[in-house]
Amino acid sequence: MRPLSAIKVVEFCQVLAGPFCGCLLADMGADVIKVEPPEGDLMRAWPPIVEGYSQYFASVNRNKRSVVLDLKTPQGLANARKLALSADVVLENFRPGVMAKFGLDHATLAKEKPSLVYCSISAYGQSGPRAGEGGFDMTLQAMSGAMSVTGDADGRPAKCGIPIADFTTGLYAAFSVAASLNKIARATAGDNGDYIDISMLGSMLGIANLQTSELFGTGRDPVRLGSAHPMNAPYAGFRCRDGDIALAAGTNKLWAAACEGIGRNDLTADPRFATPSLRAKNQHELHDLLEQTFAQFDAAQLLKIFRERGVPCAPINTYSQVLADPQVEHMQWVEPVTLPGNVASKTVISPQRVSGVRLGVYRNPPALGEHTTEVLEELFLKT
Repeated sequence: MRPLSAIKVVEFCQVLAGPFCGCLLADMGADVIKVEPPEGDLMRAWPPIVEGYSQYFASVNRNKRSVVLDLKTPQGLANARKLALSADVVLENFRPGVMAKFGLDHATLAKEKPSLVYCSISAYGQSGPRAGEGGFDMTLQAMSGAMSVTGDADGRPAKCGIPIADFTTGLYAAFSVAASLNKIARATAGDNGDYIDISMLGSMLGIANLQTSELFGTGRDPVRLGSAHPMNAPYAGFRCRDGDIALAAGTNKLWAAACEGIGRNDLTADPRFATPSLRAKNQHELHDLLEQTFAQFDAAQLLKIFRERGVPCAPINTYSQVLADPQVEHMQWVEPVTLPGNVASKTVISPQRVSGVRLGVYRNPPALGEHTTEVLEELFLKT
């Protein structure tokens, strides 16, 4: 029994933030029914396409069932309404106001089902001067300030290579849904559900504690530092003889161990580097000094030296390299999936383990509308 195996979720979502939330709930065992228009989720057309099926779509839609409903037709809309009212949770990521036009908004559905947990995901939230604006991951990385602190100090602002606005928002949404379900399960009386308003902008600000605390504490906007840290050093990527490594020796103990390992005990006695705050203040000089020494070592040598002394460090991997790492293999985070058309592929599963059990793939990514008849027949509805 997965933790949410008794929960039914109806997902009216496209692309990434909403579907990722649904995927997290499905991984935890919820019966997630993805409602798609006749043309399907836009993400179904995003590459890489394997035998006509999007691998990207598959990565956030495993463990779900797909139902095609045309909300522009009376029958499709009626079925969508009955399906939503049969659920414990409804997810949607349309612009504010769209679901109300269909009569599928929280206020309308909650009149008939007060226990419903309803989660709306949007760019800026359900109210306010920007509520009507749309957004994608990149524009929210820009709006939230994240791009202003990403990239080299002398370079242009850059977005993170991972769509962190989408995934962070999906995580906040899934956490909020699970918390609301827990509240309802523990309630001794009443059947009131919750209306959850999750915005991408708020989610991005919610994880920017380092940057906002710097602003609140100093009155200055944080700046781009490449891989460096504004309050800790050495805590960055460093070039060595044959490549680059990441080193995080932020405490005095770790700093001393790192210096001993590379034969630079003189650096621990240097007053510029006596404390973490001083090392951060003088990290440009420190970075140059360390790279001069690191140039005498190959990456593998440095990693061995630091690991033997308990100093956190890592190679700067490509994804093919990290997925081949023995730790990833040991944790069994990569699993096979079968795409529609019997195409064999792989996916990275949830990193969670519950009572020692992995939350892997138990339902392959669905073809468009694969479960329409099945789901509607469960509700005695016409297809």
